[in-house]
Parts: sequence; structure tokens; C-alpha cells
Amino acid sequence: MPTHDADSVATAIAAARAWRAADSDPVTRSELDGLLAGDPAVLVARFADRLQFGTAGLRGPLGAGPLRMNRVLVRRAAAGLAAYLLATVPDAGARGVVIGHDARTNSDVFALDSARVFAAAGIRALVLPSRVPTPVAAFAITHLGACAGVVVTASHNPAADNGYKVYLGDGAQIIAPADRDIAAAIDATPLVPPLAADDHPLLVHTGAAPVEAYLAHVPSVRCVPSAREVRVAYTPMHGVGGATLRAAFERCGFPAPVVVAEQAEPDPAFPTVAFPNPEEPGAMDLVLELAARTGVDLVLANDPDADRLAVAIPTAAGGWRVLNGDEIGWLLADHLLRHTSGPGRFVVTTVVSSTLLSRMAADHGVEFAEVFTGFKWIARAIAERPGGRFVFGYEQALGYLVSTVPRDKDGITAAVVMAEAAAVTKAAGTTLEARLGGLEQRYGRHRLADRSVRMDPASGAAAVAAMRAAPPASLGDRAVIAVRDFPEANLLRLELDGGVRVQVRPSGTEPKVKLYGEAVGEDPAPYLAALAELLGA
Repeated sequence: MPTHDADSVATAIAAARAWRAADSDPVTRSELDGLLAGDPAVLVARFADRLQFGTAGLRGPLGAGPLRMNRVLVRRAAAGLAAYLLATVPDAGARGVVIGHDARTNSDVFALDSARVFAAAGIRALVLPSRVPTPVAAFAITHLGACAGVVVTASHNPAADNGYKVYLGDGAQIIAPADRDIAAAIDATPLVPPLAADDHPLLVHTGAAPVEAYLAHVPSVRCVPSAREVRVAYTPMHGVGGATLRAAFERCGFPAPVVVAEQAEPDPAFPTVAFPNPEEPGAMDLVLELAARTGVDLVLANDPDADRLAVAIPTAAGGWRVLNGDEIGWLLADHLLRHTSGPGRFVVTTVVSSTLLSRMAADHGVEFAEVFTGFKWIARAIAERPGGRFVFGYEQALGYLVSTVPRDKDGITAAVVMAEAAAVTKAAGTTLEARLGGLEQRYGRHRLADRSVRMDPASGAAAVAAMRAAPPASLGDRAVIAVRDFPEANLLRLELDGGVRVQVRPSGTEPKVKLYGEAVGEDPAPYLAALAELLGA
């Protein structure tokens, strides 16, 4: 540990004592006692910065101090959001803020603390029933006419983390300049904002009505309601999507899925997976084993807050193929474009997703839009086309939207449409694997690769900035023939001779730089390796 001067140590001690005085949680107060009694360098590091509030809200490990998720931080975030809403939305108090949470450690505590802060500020706090999927909470914002929404969740992050997603009244996650203005309001908030009592009249428990409204909406996403014969193996991955997905399947007339028993109930420890992200190696093992035992037609998995969907399909060789995010997007788009018609249709994807959707859209005479990374931009694209007919939107990180509501990725309704696609192909005597093969024959074999380079956020951002300032003239054996910068997404795109596309951006939520490659008829992975080498990996 480096040594620190007396002033920085004194400043950290004062900040830690003030934070401890504001903290009502005995666990984090005890942690602060240990920090105050321990190595001053550790204390200085813990209080040298804070979790940054951005377009993804807040996310980080649980613990004491401004660099961790805790009750002091959450109450300040809620108070800052309340101040922003009161300053910018004339009827904010009456419209209220929807509050939902998942099953992670302290999610319920953070949700109630937020509700008490909103109520104390004069804003109705519309508290959803215990442990709802993020798509249900996002749906409830527009359904209830609220001016904003908060979901306490860390999505697919490790068990030690928690987070705080913020939506505005349009039901979409915040974008600039709202994120900066809310962050400034949080900075201006005292460590101990006013709190309402648990029985305050502005603290409103909604009951099950918003969940029921969401479930009533689900069947409307179907294109072929008569297609019902499909057997599904499913896992909610210790998250909160299980009950809602099962209810959604029942409403749509599908047979009940067989569920991985070990992962069926919410568990903040995520005991069967090292990392509760369906994209991670091994995360789908249990549901694939269940599929092999039960002879189902399709495998589906949600991440812990059920806003993402993972899929595996049976192969002609007798095994199971876990699809990547773009392949799932292709199948969903193929199904929806086949079974919709009429003018004004449009589809949307993000800059890091495959280019194939643009070719499919052109083939079907449908408008195509490419937006920045993040579902908030897909929501913006929908809002900007009020006279259009939104058909489908996706990002390759397992995020899909098959309806205009909610205005965020939805792993429940996407699962319903994927099950319908499987049922339709089964009734036609073909398979989803054959559908993918047909897309390849029609549009060429779009090969994809991605890679992550572990770097701390500051180093990752600096590395991408340096490459932006001086892009390489070549990667591997290919010349770079075009460079396109997407500063709003902090993404740099390099077009290589021969049609290879590679892209690079620092992650907004994890200590890594992400690399994406695509080519038709060849493997783009070697060019990602060359790009990683330039980054110093």
C-alpha cells in the first residue's frame, strides 16, 4: 500500500466518521469501524472517490462508503432524483415514482428507503409487490402514469453487487443530459436526507395490479396464437423471473416449462453459478442437462432480473447449441418479420450488434435503424417514430424487445415469442436450427466474435481514447479502410479491407474493454486478437 500524507488521511477519517454517523445499517457501520481502526491507506482509497451516477444509474459491490452500494448512498440517490423530478416535472408529486426490486441482498431495504425519501419529498412512492422482474417494473411506469421509476437490481452482476436503475416517465432508462443533472442533484444532497415514516400517506403499496396488467399485456406480443405445442426447459438462474414467466406461458396457452429445481427460487447467493450471467461459461449447464433428460424442444434462461433472454436449440446431431445474442436476435426478427405486414414497420439494433438485421429488414421492405449501445437508445428510436409500427429491437448482449412496452429489454415477452417461433417451426415440420441455416443461405454466413480485455475503467477509457486519436493503419493482414467514431457510445469502429468490421469500447459497468468483430464467410477473431494486442493485452 502506498503511504499517504497526513492531510489526505485526516480528510478520509473525517469523511468516514461523517458517513458512519449518517449510516443506519449496523453491518456497514461495523465495516466503517474496522476501516477507521485499520490501515489508513485502505481508508483513503475507500473515500477517495464515489460510485458514479450515469445512464446505467448506480452499480457496485455492497459495502460501506461512497464507493460501495449502501443505505446512505441509496438514500442520497433517491433524494437527488426527487429534487430533479420536482424541478423538471410540474406534476411529479401527484404522478409518483414506481419502485421495484429484485431478490439480491438489501434490495428490499434499498427500495423501502427510496420510497421513504420520495414520500418525504412530497412525491407519491408507488411500491410494487415484493421481488418483481425489471421488465414488470419498467412496464408499470407508463401503465401507472408515473413520472419516473427506480429498480433496485444489479442484473447479472456477481452476488456481491447491487445496483439502482433509473427510468423517467417515458419508461426508458435515462440519457444525457438527465443523467448529469440527476448526478448534480445527488451531489447537492446531504448525507442524511429527510425520511418519511413507514405509514406515510404518500407511501403507496400498489398490490398485484401492475403485475396483473403486465401479464394481461403479454399475449398481445404473439403473432400466431394458435401455435402452442412446444416443450421448454427453463431456468430463472436464482432470479426473480420464474413465477412471471410461468404465468406468462399459462396466459399464452403454452405447456408449463420444466424448470431447473436447483435454480427455481430467488437466492441472492447464486449458489450454483459462479457468475449469474447466461453468457458466462457453465452458467447454462444445469438447464442443458435438464433438457437432455426431458427431451424438450427449446431451452430458455433469464438473467436474475429477467430483462435478458438466453436460448439453446436442439441440433440435428442430437446435442444442444447455445445461441449467441445475435443468433437469437436473427431468429426473433425472422419470425416477427414473417408474421407481420403493412406499412410503417421498423426494426432497431445497436452499433455493436450484427449487420444482418439491416439486410433482413431491406428484404422485407421494413425500415432499419442503428442506434448507440444501450437499450435506452432503442427506446429513443421508438419514441422518435410515433407514426411507425415498431416490430423488433435487440442488442447482442441478450437484450430483446418485441413490443412498444416496456421501453426496455424484456426477457419474459421475448421468451414467449421465441417459444412461439419454436412451436411454428415444429408444426411446419422444420426446426430453429434449419431456420438459421436458411438465413445463412439467403444472406451469407455472418460470423461473429467478441472479446474482453481486462482493464480498470480509467485505463480502458484512456486506451480507447488513444486509439481514437491515432487509429491503426492495419490489423493483422488487412488494411483499415474506414474509421467511424460514435462518441455518444464511446465506441470506435474500424472497417477492414475485405468486409471485416471490428469495434472497441470501454464497458460502462465492468472493468474491461469490449471488442466486437463481424465478417461474412470468415472468422473475425484473429482481427480482434490483433486489436487486443494494440490495447496492450
